[in-house]
Amino acid sequence: MRDLKLPDQRHPEKAHRPDNEQPKKPAWIRVKAPTSEGYKKTRDILREKKLVTVCEEAGCPNVGECWSQGHATMMIMGEICTRGCTFCNVATGKPQTLDAFEPGRVAHAVAELGLKHVVITSVDRDDLDDGGAEHFAQTIRAIRHRSPETTIEILTPDFLKCPASALEMVVEARPDVFNHNLETVPGLYPEVRPGARYFHSLRLLQKVKELDPTMFTKSGIMVGLGEERQGVLQVMDDMRAADVDFLTIGQYLQPTPKHHRVARFVTPEEFKAYETSAYGKGFLMVSATPLTRSSYHAGDDFAQLRAARMAKLGRA
Repeated sequence: MRDLKLPDQRHPEKAHRPDNEQPKKPAWIRVKAPTSEGYKKTRDILREKKLVTVCEEAGCPNVGECWSQGHATMMIMGEICTRGCTFCNVATGKPQTLDAFEPGRVAHAVAELGLKHVVITSVDRDDLDDGGAEHFAQTIRAIRHRSPETTIEILTPDFLKCPASALEMVVEARPDVFNHNLETVPGLYPEVRPGARYFHSLRLLQKVKELDPTMFTKSGIMVGLGEERQGVLQVMDDMRAADVDFLTIGQYLQPTPKHHRVARFVTPEEFKAYETSAYGKGFLMVSATPLTRSSYHAGDDFAQLRAARMAKLGRA
């Protein structure tokens, strides 16, 4: 099979930065093009339900593997984001009106794919008073009604300009995992996440635990953007102070030459060292590899996460 050119190059108009050379990907980053029947079946179901996935929009390198197993991360509230993060390949602009039937279509797709665990994410919707919180809640409830045995993980925006009730609305819908990614170290926020605020995102995760101490929380960062190791370790400490349970760390891949440049490719050995440090700091679950993404192996990781909590509580 041929090497797959990733991330997705279909939307050059999404780019944010002047042209800059992309360093050659090392062997541990390369993946194969998706060709399996399972991949095609998943793609066809998603097309039929008119659903958007972050797998495609963000050019995820694991799309072939995940879709071949029927796993797809569905992206609700459209495919146009109100933010302009320089690492992200999702289009920026004025989003369309929310689709009131989307939660039902998502629930039907989850049932048809037979998912035991599903990840739901979204674009940022700063144009909405609640940032899309009610739409998240409706989607969670629709999945619960259609597939009551399916566990639900959400990957939310930061609800930066929303009242406190927005977050409360999402937590009250009772997802099994609440994920919000910090993405990078605070010193890189002005360049990488100019529309976000590091300590607001950290406080969001902490607030989830205050609202529901039993809910699993999860967050992730990319490396290779220009951060230093000590900065990554400090982010780990900040997450643990907010009682985050699950940490993901993956290699940043430059979507197009006009996006934020890859400063370097972090070696598998360095990822292993980050994993060791994170477990030492008290995370229940850590996924740290070059190809780790927020929803990569999410179902298997959730099972391990629950087992780790039970063991910690002495019920194993």
